[in-house]
Amino acid sequence: MDPIVFIVIISVLGPVLGSAVGVARQPTFGYICNMLCFAAGVMLGISFLELIPEGIELSSIPLCVTGLGLGALVMYGLDRLIPHIHPRLCAQEQGCNLERTSVYLILGIFLHNFPEGMAIAVGSVTDIRVSLVIALAIAIHGIPEGICTSAPYFHTTGSRLKAFLVSSSTALPILAGYASARYLFGAIPPEVVGVIVSATAGVMIYITTDEIIPTSCAGSNHLTIFSLLAGIVFVILLGMV
Repeated sequence: MDPIVFIVIISVLGPVLGSAVGVARQPTFGYICNMLCFAAGVMLGISFLELIPEGIELSSIPLCVTGLGLGALVMYGLDRLIPHIHPRLCAQEQGCNLERTSVYLILGIFLHNFPEGMAIAVGSVTDIRVSLVIALAIAIHGIPEGICTSAPYFHTTGSRLKAFLVSSSTALPILAGYASARYLFGAIPPEVVGVIVSATAGVMIYITTDEIIPTSCAGSNHLTIFSLLAGIVFVILLGMV
């Protein structure tokens, strides 16, 4: 089977699987924390071991640094303009409108998933394995987001199917970002591609440090660090294949 098909399947698996779990039965908080830490390890490993060196090779160190800053600023801007409610905050707060909160959460994740889809396409100009690993990490990260979007929406509407479909739709911008970036990378000079690859690393480092690690550490024990290390080791071992 074409690796691109695997990438597409993996990239949508997280939100869809999370949405299914959210309308069925929610896993334990500890399990979610360990999943997120593994994804964080994969994202940090792929950023520092693959994307940054590739960005330097395609462009230069100054351009790579510029790309890192741009990627982080893009995600920061999205968080400021369209605040992204983290999975650890998906519990209903006293006095809040749960239906409005769930819709807001879905819209926030929907818009934040586009640059994550673009990140998956980086493997089209580096190594296809990079795309597969990024897709896996983003899919793991998408599972608790799917749970936290579908569960409250199901609670307010009473429709499992509607909640599942609406929540699963957050996978669509991942596909759109992936498709647009694959087309874009084939039409621009290598130096610009290097900046974009570096910016992708900036996006992933921002997501990991601003969202995934704080979320996975909230109320959990220190053993989750081993899940993070497992994610980094996974990237290292993948480089030996």
